[in-house]
Amino acid sequence: MNLDFSVYTWVHVMISLVGILTGFVVMKGMLASQRLNDWTAVFLATTALTSLTGFGFPFEKILPSHIFGVISLVVLLLAIVARYAFGLEGRWRAAYVVGALVAQWLNVFVLVAQSFNKVKALNALAPTQSEPPFLIAETAVMLLFIIFGIAALRHFRPAPE
Repeated sequence: MNLDFSVYTWVHVMISLVGILTGFVVMKGMLASQRLNDWTAVFLATTALTSLTGFGFPFEKILPSHIFGVISLVVLLLAIVARYAFGLEGRWRAAYVVGALVAQWLNVFVLVAQSFNKVKALNALAPTQSEPPFLIAETAVMLLFIIFGIAALRHFRPAPE
């Protein structure tokens, strides 16, 4: 397929942003113990597409983005199986919550990393992404997801369909 990578990149980024935005809606639904079927389907599909389209960029060796993509697809598979094959019954509810939140965290982690890479003001603070501002930002994001994950595990008990 001879797709211009600037267009390909734009499509990949748009899919990623839809996945992240719908992921936050799904996260809010977890706290309210709502299934949000349509939002969830879009979140899971676009998050999977984000990982899959990420493999379409040219590369010569395995990169951290490839490892993140594989991890994301594995946790998404867990979330999808827990949600649709096992209907969130028993321990599958926790498997869904953890899988969905890890997939969302990976997307947000990459968003933060790309922001530090592409936004000049952020890049000036952490040009190699090993400086304290980058590490603080990513640590804060991770801590917020852990806190939210604990709350979601406690509150997400949707009524059976």
